Amino acid sequence: MTQNLFDGVRNIILDLGGVLIDLDFATPVREFEKLGGNSAGFDYRLAIQDPVFRSFETGGTSPAQFRKRIREILGNKKVTDEEIDAAWCSMMDTIPEEKILLLKELGQHYRLFLFSNTNPIHIAFFRNRFQEQKGYSVESLFEKSFYSHIIRDRKPHLSSYEKVVNLAGIRKEETVFVDDFIENVRGAEEFGMKSVHYLPGTDLRSYFPE
Repeated sequence: MTQNLFDGVRNIILDLGGVLIDLDFATPVREFEKLGGNSAGFDYRLAIQDPVFRSFETGGTSPAQFRKRIREILGNKKVTDEEIDAAWCSMMDTIPEEKILLLKELGQHYRLFLFSNTNPIHIAFFRNRFQEQKGYSVESLFEKSFYSHIIRDRKPHLSSYEKVVNLAGIRKEETVFVDDFIENVRGAEEFGMKSVHYLPGTDLRSYFPE
């Protein structure tokens, strides 16, 4: 089944959070609760539904505006930029070495691309930490990297996949898209790409041909 899926495939587009790195949504909740000045605390599930959060991922909100909204949600105007950034980025892990090796192997047979719904604070933090830990840039593992706040569009909007394919200069029918969110996978399929629904915690290598 895996081999059949990859027949005629020249390109692979991978998600970052949830596929290449683990995300821990409980940690930022605890960290923001420590910073909160209101009795209700910080409800992450409600917070991410705030229009500012979505706008932050598509380049419509600046880091300063985002932090201002966080202070309003927390009810604490004294929280520093550094404290907000640290709490916000505490959900992010790094790419395990076995996945880095897999990417390097796949890169010998396919054109690799990264497409992530993210924001300036998260990606700056991740880039810096990866560079410090590995000694090279995370973007060097891919031919091109696409971030929602840069292309000003996000998955699962069909327009986001179209932008990525056009900017990458690839054909959608020759491309496999890998994501952990089923909505994003279905969006890619509707656009015309082949897709892999990755289940976090499983062996990423098992989703590709041997």
